[in-house]
Amino acid sequence: MKLRVDARASLSLVGSVLKYLAVPLCLPLVVALYYGDPVAPFVATIALTVVAGVGLERLDPDPEIRPREGFLMVAATWLAVAIVAAVPYLIEAHGIPMVTQPINPESTLGNPANALFEAMSGFTTTGATVLGEISFDAHTRSIMLWRQLTQWLGGMGIVVLAVAILPELSVGGAQLMDAEAPGPGIEKLTPRIAETARALWGAYLGLTVLEIVLLYSLNVAGVDQAMTLYNAVAHGLTTMPTGGFSPEARSIEAFSATAQWIIIPFMVAAGTNFALFWHVLTGDPRRLFGDSEFKFYVGAMGTLTAVIAGILFAGGLVGAAPAGETFDAAYLETVRAQIVGQVEPSLRYAAFQAVSIVTTTGYANMDFNAWGPPAQYLLLFAMFIGGSAGSTGGAVKIVRWYVILKSIRRELFTTAHPEAIRPVRLGGRTIDENAVRGIYSFTLLYIVIFFVGAGLLFLDSLRIGPTLSVLEVLSATAATLGNVGPGFGIVGPMGSYLAFSDASKYFMVGLMWIGRLEIIPVLVLLTSEYWTR
Repeated sequence: MKLRVDARASLSLVGSVLKYLAVPLCLPLVVALYYGDPVAPFVATIALTVVAGVGLERLDPDPEIRPREGFLMVAATWLAVAIVAAVPYLIEAHGIPMVTQPINPESTLGNPANALFEAMSGFTTTGATVLGEISFDAHTRSIMLWRQLTQWLGGMGIVVLAVAILPELSVGGAQLMDAEAPGPGIEKLTPRIAETARALWGAYLGLTVLEIVLLYSLNVAGVDQAMTLYNAVAHGLTTMPTGGFSPEARSIEAFSATAQWIIIPFMVAAGTNFALFWHVLTGDPRRLFGDSEFKFYVGAMGTLTAVIAGILFAGGLVGAAPAGETFDAAYLETVRAQIVGQVEPSLRYAAFQAVSIVTTTGYANMDFNAWGPPAQYLLLFAMFIGGSAGSTGGAVKIVRWYVILKSIRRELFTTAHPEAIRPVRLGGRTIDENAVRGIYSFTLLYIVIFFVGAGLLFLDSLRIGPTLSVLEVLSATAATLGNVGPGFGIVGPMGSYLAFSDASKYFMVGLMWIGRLEIIPVLVLLTSEYWTR
């Protein structure tokens, strides 16, 4: 039996990407030097990354990229960078045998399952965590910054970044980007695919810097002293990739209402197709506001915000005068003040959480475990919506739901008019029927994996623990497969995934991995047709 996949070429390309991971590792190294933190976790990881990368690269000095090699390279790259990202966590907990002492022997990330879970959650921008304590007393600032940086690197895509900066990947780069693309595909903006990758990363970097500046300006202006430069950078690095890791235990609740309102539009931007920003910057803003996917995306978040805000607002109102009292002027003034005081918080909590969950950012500005069932189930539904194609958001993606709804409408029309020929259109363009079938296939596969995954997590919880409710199991599965982050109950926004067994954690690592790569590029590797036919 002859293999039709050149695994050596794929692994060589993985090595090319891996050795350059040493460059971003220098940032937390510099932070460690600035704050006086131990540097061993980053020096050792940089050395390991370079050695492993160069070693893999030598497997095939002149690799050829074909579709099959592209799938293997992309899947292996994401697994490799997550393994490398776990190394600083393990060194922090255990030190380097016979070289350095443990920095934080009590760290929950000393468990390999926990370290890999945190690393995969970072690079896939899931935001689910197994940190027992999120504070600078429990972890160094440099380790916490590495945690944020993994999300920023994973947001627009490791392979997209590699295509943008590595000449050896520019030939065949389109195939690699299609395999990694967060959605049905990335629009080619320029004649050269490497230039397209640089344009996308340029918009991504620009929005990140803008958010950092705006957040830190709150500190400078005296509006929010908690938003230090470190926190501004940390949240800039995790908003745009729709990641959600925060160095604060209470996430965005730790900051002012003004900071929360500033973060909301950046989460919206992170869930928008970045190609549209390129069109805006090149003088064609109509492409953004006229884009049917963008309008559907904004409409979905607006509807969820309005409904959830109404639920929260109604739940906090005084519905009737106290017993024995009448609606006199003083009482009505009290009610009016109460209503006015509830409008802004209800709207802010609803808008923030609706946008955070739809875009799969996973931030929280309050513990929504305290919400009633109607609002919670709306958030569970929102976990399946996702951002736009070509964005950093996860889950199913808004464009797929839009096409599914349009195709259902088409089916209803053709049922009533059998002689009619009515193609599905998106933004004035006719969608190929093969693409429509592909969208249905992906969505069905996503839902099947979700239910199977939920069943396996539930069975493992019965076998070992913890005892989970149906909502907790469903939300944990949806949050890891869709790269959302927080769920409900013990995995809520102020909780963690620490209580799960190692087996469940490794399983959820797999869910995060295949969810970030849109399922197909990973599952295709499990078929015999991929390897031999």
